[in-house]
Amino acid sequence: MKKVVVVKGGFSSERDVSLVSGAKIAEALRSKGYEVIEHDLTDGWVFCNVLQKEKPDVVFNALHGNWGEDGEIQGFLDVLQIPYTHSSMKASLLGMNKELTKEIAFKNGIKTAPYEKMTFKQFQKYGTKIEMPYVVKPSSDGSSVGVFIVQNKNDASKVFYEDENAGLIVEKYIAGRELTVSVLNDKSCAVTELKPETEFYDYKAKYTNGMTRHILPADVSDDVCKTAMDYALKIHRLLKCQTVSRSDFRFNEQDGVVFLEINTNPGMTPLSLVPEQAKYIGVSYEDLCATLVENATCRKIK
Repeated sequence: MKKVVVVKGGFSSERDVSLVSGAKIAEALRSKGYEVIEHDLTDGWVFCNVLQKEKPDVVFNALHGNWGEDGEIQGFLDVLQIPYTHSSMKASLLGMNKELTKEIAFKNGIKTAPYEKMTFKQFQKYGTKIEMPYVVKPSSDGSSVGVFIVQNKNDASKVFYEDENAGLIVEKYIAGRELTVSVLNDKSCAVTELKPETEFYDYKAKYTNGMTRHILPADVSDDVCKTAMDYALKIHRLLKCQTVSRSDFRFNEQDGVVFLEINTNPGMTPLSLVPEQAKYIGVSYEDLCATLVENATCRKIK
């Protein structure tokens, strides 16, 4: 059986979630007979030493957020020629960059919300052309970290980021139902409707038990379901994602299905959506993890 290093933790704001995902993944892979080494990434040189000592067949990327989903760890493993799970460096970079993803989606017939790109400093000084209500979020981050919904001037005054040069996306707020679709092995799995207790499906709602109801399958029309699943598969293919991704949408009767963003390295915690949808189509958590290992690859040096 293959030797797998499960890298988890990391340096992003999603570190705690990554640790939960990584532990669950390691347990699943051991149950499938893989030799598993868990590594909490806190120091790059230590990680290098682990890879040199263990010489794994595959690195299972259980990192979330920056350094894990944005192409950084993927490029590093490409140079070392160690196969890794999930998408390539390029697909990961594109998927984490909300502006680039939205541009690709829009140019290829996937409906997106109107948006404007700026820095936090520009937002403070000039505001935005997008009419209220609107959403302010980092142009490159995950798990709804640092997201503000602005309904009025008072809300706008509460928008804050420590780095005044932080890149932001300001986009029209799409009211309506929150939908999500996983893609596994180049097929859309299902549509789940998310009903969070919070104002929107934020970090707390995603990772706190009981904070969000998952309705699977979503109680939407066949047309809405087909559109969401088609959009999810289309953006997955356009970005050339590998094995698995998850795309999020909003739906209302006026705007239809609107693409929000894609996650090229979705969460694998007990509350996560990809394992839930995989189970719905008959793929166990253990088999999902094994599939990611068996599909692992890296950019080959010619």
